[in-house]
Amino acid sequence: MVGVSAIILVASLLSVPVAVAQTGTITVSGRGVIKIAPDMVTIRFGVVTDNLLPDQARALNALASAEAMNAVRAMGINEEHIQLASLRLTPKREYDPERRIYIESGFEASRDVVVKVMNLDILPDLVAKIVSKGANRIHSIQYGLDDRDQVELQAYAKAAHRAREKAGVMAKTLGSVVGNVVQINEQGVSVPRPVVMRMEAAMDISSAGKAVQADAFAGGEIEVSASLTVVFTLVLGVEKLERAP
Repeated sequence: MVGVSAIILVASLLSVPVAVAQTGTITVSGRGVIKIAPDMVTIRFGVVTDNLLPDQARALNALASAEAMNAVRAMGINEEHIQLASLRLTPKREYDPERRIYIESGFEASRDVVVKVMNLDILPDLVAKIVSKGANRIHSIQYGLDDRDQVELQAYAKAAHRAREKAGVMAKTLGSVVGNVVQINEQGVSVPRPVVMRMEAAMDISSAGKAVQADAFAGGEIEVSASLTVVFTLVLGVEKLERAP
């Protein structure tokens, strides 16, 4: 009777699937990409005036700059989004080809202003107005994201999900199951340089029709990508394999 019980017990133990503990690790990389339309734009424009007298050059510049900045305010831009970037007064020199020397021909006053625009719909009209009101330099128009941090987190979430997927496929193919996370290494976020419209294009567009302006000022999409590497444990065993997705 004891011998029969022993045989039954051994047979029962042999029929139970054995779950093997951690056997190693697997390291994979993941990349997440978020494509999103820009929700803000930064305009950097300048006002340049010249005169034989330095005080006159500065006064003319102050007047033209005030008109351009008032045009910005009239478009509903908040005061905190208007910044005076620089103010310069320098001698103006012209080259004399006959004498092969530079000669002073008065003074040049220049003022740069940076404007942050949260409503992209007003961009074409805004550029047209500041140009008509005294801005004779548009250094750049850069499209960007107001809440870039949140977009970066979304990209990292996609990267982590991708890493888990890759690890799962490779582990299952080789007869293993992905376990817990051992280590995560952040590789960084890549945000391409903002779309920039230079002075010549913006100045030309400012004199065009509204329909043409709207198309020409389209910001497209901004692509934010995040990369990371993740180390997972590996688990072997029939029971674990049956539970694996």
